[in-house]
Amino acid sequence: MRIFSQSTLKHFWAKHPKSENNLKNWYKKMKEKEYKTLLEITSDFSKADAVGSDRVVFNIKGNDYRLVAGFNFDFQFCYIKFIGTHKEYDEIDVKTIEFNP
Repeated sequence: MRIFSQSTLKHFWAKHPKSENNLKNWYKKMKEKEYKTLLEITSDFSKADAVGSDRVVFNIKGNDYRLVAGFNFDFQFCYIKFIGTHKEYDEIDVKTIEFNP
């Protein structure tokens, strides 16, 4: 899976250093796999939930942080749509949020 983009994660963990190891682990695991469905992803990440037909919400560091990713399985692309604290996540619409640097 190709992830767009690692710099988004680096920027986030620079602000939230406690998330760094967990985000690095998420990135490594996601990059090494070729997923064909959301079910395959949620099977690999037991604390993740599918939302709609192309998005997954990942709980990062014991649910302190949330990452929303969109997927294009034909091209093996993973797009980070949102990363933030649990409180920030509560303020978004997970089905429509788009990354805004």
